[in-house]
Amino acid sequence: MTTGPSPCSEWEECRVSLKQLACQGRAPTEPPDVNSCLPFISTVGPVATLNSEEESDPPTYKDAFPPLPEKAACLESAQEPAGAWSNKIRPIKASVITQVFHVPLEERKYKDMNQFGEGEQAKICLEIMQRTGAHLELSLAKDQGLSIMVSGKLDAVMKARKDIVARLQTQASATVAIPKEHHRFVIGKNGEKLQDLELKTATKIQIPRPDDPSNQIKITGTKEGIEKARHEVLLISAEQDKRAVERLEVEKAFHPFIAGPYNRLVGEIMQETGTRINIPPPSVNRTEIVFTGEKEQLAQAVARIKKIYEEKKKKTTTIAVEVKKSQHKYVIGPKGNSLQEILERTGVSVEIPPSDSASETVILRGEPEKLGQALTEVYAKANSFTVSSVSAPSWLHRFIIGKKGQNLAKITQQMPKVHIEFTEGEDKITLEGPTEDVGVAQEQIESMVKDLVHRMDYVEISIDHRFHRHLIGKSGANNSMAEKVCLEPSVATRELLLLATQWAATALLPVNRIKDQYKVSVRIPPDSEKSSLIRIEGDPQGVQQAKRELLELASRMENERTKDLIIEQRFHRTIIGQKGERIREIRDKFPEVIINFPDPAQKSDIVQLRGPKNEVEKCTKYMQKMVADLVENSYSISVPIFKQFHKNIIGKGGANIKKIREESNTKIDLPAENSDSETIVITGKRANCEAARSRILSIQKDLANLAEVEVCIPARLHTSLIGTKGRLIRAIMEECGGVHIHFPVEGSGSDTVVIRGPSSDVEKARKQLLHLAEEKVLGPGARGSRTGLFLQQTKSFTVDIRAKPEYHKFLIGKGGGKIRKVRDSTGARIIFPAAEDKDQDLITIIGKEDAVREAQRELEALIQNLDNVVEDSMLVDPKHHRHFVIRRGQVLREIAEEYGGVMVSFPRSGTQSDKVTLKGAKDCVEAAKKRIQEIIEDLEAQVTVECAIPQKFHRSVMGPKGSRIQQITRDHNVQIKFPDREENPVHSAEPAIQENGDEAGEGREAEPGSPRRCDIITISGRKEKCEAAREALEALVPVTIEVEVPFDLHRYIIGQKGSGIRKMMDEFEVNIHVPAPELQSDVIAITGLTANLDRAKAGLLERVRELQAEQEDRALRSFRLSVTVDPKYHPKIIGRKGAVITQIRLEHDVNIQFPDKDEGSQPQDQITITGYEKNTEAARDAILKIVGELEQMVSEDVPLDHRVHARIIGARGKAIRKVMDEFKVDIRFPQTGAPDPNCVTVTGLPENVEEAIDHILNLEEEYLADVVDSEALQGYLRPPVHEEAKGPSKGFVVRDAPWTASSSSEKAPDMSSSEEFPSFGAQVAPKTLPWGPKR
Repeated sequence: MTTGPSPCSEWEECRVSLKQLACQGRAPTEPPDVNSCLPFISTVGPVATLNSEEESDPPTYKDAFPPLPEKAACLESAQEPAGAWSNKIRPIKASVITQVFHVPLEERKYKDMNQFGEGEQAKICLEIMQRTGAHLELSLAKDQGLSIMVSGKLDAVMKARKDIVARLQTQASATVAIPKEHHRFVIGKNGEKLQDLELKTATKIQIPRPDDPSNQIKITGTKEGIEKARHEVLLISAEQDKRAVERLEVEKAFHPFIAGPYNRLVGEIMQETGTRINIPPPSVNRTEIVFTGEKEQLAQAVARIKKIYEEKKKKTTTIAVEVKKSQHKYVIGPKGNSLQEILERTGVSVEIPPSDSASETVILRGEPEKLGQALTEVYAKANSFTVSSVSAPSWLHRFIIGKKGQNLAKITQQMPKVHIEFTEGEDKITLEGPTEDVGVAQEQIESMVKDLVHRMDYVEISIDHRFHRHLIGKSGANNSMAEKVCLEPSVATRELLLLATQWAATALLPVNRIKDQYKVSVRIPPDSEKSSLIRIEGDPQGVQQAKRELLELASRMENERTKDLIIEQRFHRTIIGQKGERIREIRDKFPEVIINFPDPAQKSDIVQLRGPKNEVEKCTKYMQKMVADLVENSYSISVPIFKQFHKNIIGKGGANIKKIREESNTKIDLPAENSDSETIVITGKRANCEAARSRILSIQKDLANLAEVEVCIPARLHTSLIGTKGRLIRAIMEECGGVHIHFPVEGSGSDTVVIRGPSSDVEKARKQLLHLAEEKVLGPGARGSRTGLFLQQTKSFTVDIRAKPEYHKFLIGKGGGKIRKVRDSTGARIIFPAAEDKDQDLITIIGKEDAVREAQRELEALIQNLDNVVEDSMLVDPKHHRHFVIRRGQVLREIAEEYGGVMVSFPRSGTQSDKVTLKGAKDCVEAAKKRIQEIIEDLEAQVTVECAIPQKFHRSVMGPKGSRIQQITRDHNVQIKFPDREENPVHSAEPAIQENGDEAGEGREAEPGSPRRCDIITISGRKEKCEAAREALEALVPVTIEVEVPFDLHRYIIGQKGSGIRKMMDEFEVNIHVPAPELQSDVIAITGLTANLDRAKAGLLERVRELQAEQEDRALRSFRLSVTVDPKYHPKIIGRKGAVITQIRLEHDVNIQFPDKDEGSQPQDQITITGYEKNTEAARDAILKIVGELEQMVSEDVPLDHRVHARIIGARGKAIRKVMDEFKVDIRFPQTGAPDPNCVTVTGLPENVEEAIDHILNLEEEYLADVVDSEALQGYLRPPVHEEAKGPSKGFVVRDAPWTASSSSEKAPDMSSSEEFPSFGAQVAPKTLPWGPKR
């Protein structure tokens, strides 16, 4: 029987797929495709082949297709599965297990918890989960016991369980006593058994140390765990009780006889008796042999060993021989194998003295008749190896070894027992091994040395070690002595070290090039040696050439120039760039220049350049230009902007500040929101910074009613007016209500000083500045004399005095009253330290000398009085005490801060005392008493005023985060309370009914028209202040105005998702209400503060004007023009992927619409153009021009053999596209199923069409020849067609199939169907198969 080339593989595929079905517990309802398997089915089953002419009885269906096993058979591993299709399946164990532990209430460590799942217990569980990787779930049982479910890998679960028991369960302890010698069995090898026992029982087991005589083992854990652990420990001890240990003293010399050759004898005894026998190794000087095992078997083993010992002691004798110490190792052999070999052959033990002993005596012990043979073998072993040496200059050693030991490997592979040793610095090579092998190896090495000496040479040259690293560059590791190249300390930073290596990698490395070019080895000493000698080894001619080139390089390096470039250290990091990117670019531009930056710790500005003179000069200019750009871009100015306007400068989502940054190309830094600073810092080019500053100032000017005044003060006075660290000018700005005073940049020569702020404060600051300038500039007769007109600057006199910081507020006085009085009386200026100043005690007095002296005397007198501490008391009604001590004594803290730190003590609550004690400086105490009296008077004169404002306006009145109310409270010194918010108040219109004799006025609803309770705001304080506060509150009530806006513009004002109207509301701080679309109303309501309404209305009307202008523009753009064009030209007008029509649209700014082919009612020859009238006409002309060109075109059909179409079209149409572009024609090939598959249409101008047809006909002729040749070749290669069989094949026939039964509704399978019997590997259309769903 003839079989196919690989029938088994196909049958295996079929069998495997059926096997998979068998495990799913399903039987096939139809047979598999066996047509392809027929030639070889007879080799694997009882199915007969049907190839023979005589047909035998067909097999039964069950024989051909054995039934699949039941599902249970696949799952039960113990039972043998039924049926020939099945196979044993190994169950897969889950790697994740789950265990549940229960902790009874009485053993819970954390019982008292407010809420389950919180507190220390939850923290511990989280820690256990993180540490072990197991998953924990806790639940509380009805008996308050704790159930813990632990999931994870077995090891993780066991560790988690141990931690749970140790940390969540109360611990008990118990001891168990077992013999001391059994402790080591509880511990196990490397403590593994003890760890395993602790994990299993979730306990802690403490075993006493070996030097501790105690035999008590302590077990700590839960009661259950302790019992388990105790049981396990006692079991281990009981097992060891059955075993015995015995020690037998045997002379060390007889141990080899007991062990036997290669330990065979002792191994046999151990195997036969089951006893463990421990013989100390030869290196350990101990004589006892230890036996461990069952008592009876141990006794047998001891008896056998004793017998061997006694026999050997009687029969053996010894002889001593002298063997050279160097030959002892050959007698011993590798791992002592030679000694074991002698013992095995002769039964004689050879004793070798220790390696640290100087003795050369070797003792042989054995039976007298065998000692001779053993002695012969000892001498043979000793003389089997020899040591020899070969003279070879040390510099040649590396060449003898070869690259990666290649040369030496050839010798050692031939003679593996020969050991070759090279000693550094010595001119010899040592060989050691078998005598014959050593001789052969010696000859080979000597010939190698002779050859190398003949053709190799070396030379040493002196080059200053400073230049070595430049010669080596990177990859210096190729030089044996230059593995480490140390950079100079100046390049010690991480970035520069990285850069140095990266730069070196890109440069041409002199040493590597010389080595490769001249085939020599160049050995450069490391920097640490500071040696100047460089050694060159190799071919004599190459050595000389390398020497000459290296000396030339060194000479060139000596002529190189080193230049120090001064660059401020703050720019170094910028020049280097992130990860060295920028410095790498510079190094790439100037590869011959070495750039060294100083260590940041040195605080040096010197950058060193080294290289050829011209290159160094070019690099210097380049870097100087880079630094100049950096300096220009690092110009910085500070712009003081009132804090309340910072949010407007930032804009919503940072839009404003982002726009200013981008347009001015500057960096703008604003102070933090919680900072007191008002200064905005702008960094960049000077012109850009000035532009950004102007824009920021214009925003502030637009938002606030600020005045700006320019004062002319001579530039030479500016520094003295600003004062040390700006203290003087800061004092003026604070005194004048926080105005901003801007001096011109130092060195600009400008005399203009700008003062910006509220009008009154600006005028005040202007006067003070001018007054100060007059003080600085004095001259007798400076104002009247023409000839002697001069300005004489007098030196400003300054005095510093000291006072405790807590006195400062008292010295300044309320609202600066006291200090202003001193200044007015003396004319001197007094400056107190700012919060950021380090010295908080220092007070500076500036002015004319006599004025300063007088102010100094007055201040010192005040300070002296403050240092005079007194104690006083006053009476305060207890009903007022609470006001002073509430809010953690805030009122008392304010009094202490304002009046020099005076201490005010009120009596404790509960006592009825009205005595209040004050302690501090006399003046401070008096002032504090006066202030307390004022507060009491305010409290007694306090009234409550109601202000009715509808509840819907309360949120607006409060302002963001209550800022407006806080401001009113501070300004008027009152308390303001808002009512609770009333949700959906319901007002009853019915009159109240009098019940049970209640008076008519009680319990009734408020009269109609009276304010609701939820509308009333309560103000407490002095009457006049309450009235002022009420007026301020009423001024905050929003007002609504209406603006007429055409209804059709409403949706544009609202904007996409409300963005437009939201922007206007944020900008003008108002609420804009647009009526609902169904109302069709033109009225838009604007609600807000009166001050904002006008701006909002103007903004809204401006927006309306913009939208109306846009509408007019849209109307102009909506001009429509139709042009009639034959539909056959439409594709050409559109162009490939719409390229032509897109260009027309963009060029003329119009929209062009082609007719819809699916719309039958629409004229198919009308093209609609929409846009400005002028643009639509231009677009129409462009389309008509294209049509005119198309009308001149002709179409010709050319017959082209369909077999060459694919070749002419090319991959993805590249070839035909090239032809069309070249001849400016359009070529259309017939579609599949066309009546004439050979007809190709060419369209274009007549002359182009003719040329294109000629070209493609030439291509057809060329490609057709290839096609004919290919078809002829295929005819020869095609296998001969055999005649069909005379009789029709019946296919594969089986008896008793399900579809043959009379009651069966099943249909016999169609053997010819590729769907029911698909070929292996063939693609079949998806179909629901009877074999089950496709997986």
